[in-house]
Parts: sequence; structure tokens; C-alpha cells
Amino acid sequence: MSAASTSTAPTSSPTSSEALPTAEQHGIKEHSDGRFGFVPVQTRSARFKSFDVADFPAVTGREAVWKLSPVAKFTDLTGGVLDGSAYDIDATPHADVDVSWVDRTDARIGTAGAPEERAAANAWSSFETALAITVGGEEAKEITLTRANLGSAPRAAHTIIEARPFSQAVVILQNTGDARLSENIEIIVGESANLTVVTVQEWNADAVQLANHFATIGRDARLKHVVVSLGGGIVRVNPSVHLAGQGSDTELFGLYFADAGQHLEQQVYVNHDAPNSRSRVTYKGALQGAGARTVWIGDVLIGRSAPGTDSYEQNRNLVLTEGTRADSIPNLEIETGDILGAGHASATGRFDDEQLFYLQSRGIGEIEARRLVVRGFLSEIVQHIGSKPLEERLQGAIEDELRGTEGN
Repeated sequence: MSAASTSTAPTSSPTSSEALPTAEQHGIKEHSDGRFGFVPVQTRSARFKSFDVADFPAVTGREAVWKLSPVAKFTDLTGGVLDGSAYDIDATPHADVDVSWVDRTDARIGTAGAPEERAAANAWSSFETALAITVGGEEAKEITLTRANLGSAPRAAHTIIEARPFSQAVVILQNTGDARLSENIEIIVGESANLTVVTVQEWNADAVQLANHFATIGRDARLKHVVVSLGGGIVRVNPSVHLAGQGSDTELFGLYFADAGQHLEQQVYVNHDAPNSRSRVTYKGALQGAGARTVWIGDVLIGRSAPGTDSYEQNRNLVLTEGTRADSIPNLEIETGDILGAGHASATGRFDDEQLFYLQSRGIGEIEARRLVVRGFLSEIVQHIGSKPLEERLQGAIEDELRGTEGN
């Protein structure tokens, strides 16, 4: 593995408004020629947002949010007509968890975030009813919702996950079968609630999923968000977390394993907008086979209103064969110097020869040694999920993926 690069926040801030740089000092103003009135977006939070698909131009692939995506393969999801009707789900029952369909007038819809790109806006404009998962009760609980075989026609979906104040739960979203899906998931974490949301993508080989998760976290509340992408032809899951309450905390984990011809993408955004908030982002992936492609973009914004922030993000990719590509782009914006710490790291590389040599010197064959290295690399993420049955099943799924590395 290559060495990780890190970035550390400044430790002091200007003492007066006069010390702050102006837009003109950095050339951030309208140009006198070209596109009159155009000023480039200078911060992640300033991106254009709208709930209406008509407010977004057609996707060309040159946009910042689409430039690393195979946009020609899902034009039906970014601009076509989508089926927004309800679909079949299978949910494990629990007395303190309500799972029901609600209409578009539900007061919670639109409170966690808004679309920043056309596919999300198309889904928002198209869904007819939303799936609402409402968690209550202070005792820890676990619920699994399974979607299978949504079909090959373009579809929109909208989901609300609300953890009421002081509640605790693990919510697992299991996805299998066929799909051509654009969806938005809103996650609302109330004061002092502790919520884990795990989304597992084990779609069929030709499935396409474009998902945007919007989360808002209240005072002294905690969200653990885990993305596991193993199946599907094109899977793009973009979590956006707003640390809105003082003392709010989030941990975002991701695990992905891309095979030949598979495109797995995740664009992560953490917005520190309250004092004494904390975030940790850790995504790990493996790639094998010709044309396997992964994309990870991590944006962290520490706003002026977030003194005492503690933040770190990292992405690691393990390349198992030739002909793969992993894009890893960490970004960190800091608007206040009054923080505990902030940094980021990114690394992409092949097997560590020293690790392989160590294992082989103790009588372990090369193929098994390689499998042990990859298993240990990815197991760190699995162990953070907090559901033993799911963790065991995912370890088996990783073993199935690793059988394809033999002989490479």
C-alpha cells in the first residue's frame, strides 16, 4: 500500500473581521468578459439545490458531480419518466418501529436535505408515496428491510428513517435482484438518539442504482452509516450528513468490492455546522478484473459555526489485478481555526509484499496468503456494523468474492 497523505487544520484564526481575506483578493468576483454574472462555487455547501428536476439542465458528464460516472448508461434515470409507485418490502416487525407508506405531504419530507443533481431531483419529482421507518423506544433494537426484484423498468423511490429523541436502533436496508433505480433516503436523528443505518447492495449483475442519502443529526445524537456495495452493474451511493446539533457525532463506513466491468461509486459529504461535533469517515475497497472501477470522493466542511470540531476522513483501495481503476479524492474545507483536529488520507496500491512474505514464511500458500490479506483489509469495516448475523453473512460474501482472485 502506498503512504497516506494527511492534512491538518490551522490552529489559529484571524482576530478581527479586517484580517479576513476578501473575495476580490482571491479573484472570486465576476469577470468582465465571458459569462456575465457567473461566479464559480467556492465551497461545498454553496452548490445549487432544488427539489424540481426541471431546474437542472440535462446531464452531459462534464458536471463536477458526474464527471467520473458512466452517465450514458443511465440517461433514463437522470431525465426519463420514472415509476414512483410503492413496491413490495419485507420488514422484520418490532413494537417500537413503525414501517408504513406516507404521501408526499408528510411534514418530514425535505427536512434532511435537498437534491444537488438531476438524478436525485428526478426521483424527488417522481415518487408518489414514501416509505417511512419511524424508530421509538430507548431500548436497542434491530430491523431489516429487504427489497428484491424491483424490475428492469426505471423507478423512483423515497425513504424516510426517523429516530425519535433518545431512541436506539440498527436499521438494515437489504437490496437484491433486478433494479433500475434512482432514490433519495432521508435520515432524521433526534436529540440524544443513537441510530445505525446499513445499506447493503447485492443486486444482480445488470442492476443500476443511483442513491442519495441525506442525514441531519440533532443535539448529542449519533449516527453510524455503513455502505456495503458488492453487487450491481452500476451502484452509486452518496451520503450527505449535516451535523446540525451541538455535540452531534457521526461515523461513516464503506466497503466495496468491484469485479470486471463493475462501477461502484460513493461521494461522501460531512457538514460540521454545530459546536463540538465529531465525524469519522473510513471507506475501503478492493478491485479485480478488467474494467473494474471505483470512485470515492470525500468532502468535509467545517463551518464558522462549528468550533470544537473533531474530524477525519480516509479512503483505502486494494488493487488485486491489472486493468482496474480506483479514483480517490479527499477534500477538506475549514472556515474556523478553533477546532480539535481535522485531516484526511487516501491510498491505493497492490498487495503488501512484506505481509505476503511473512505469511508464506510460516507455511501458508501464496493463494491463501493473498486471501488472508484481503480478508483482514476489508474485515475492519464489517466489524463496525454492529449486527452479528449480518457481519457473519458479509464475511461469507467477501469469501465468495475472493475466490475470483485465485490464480491472479
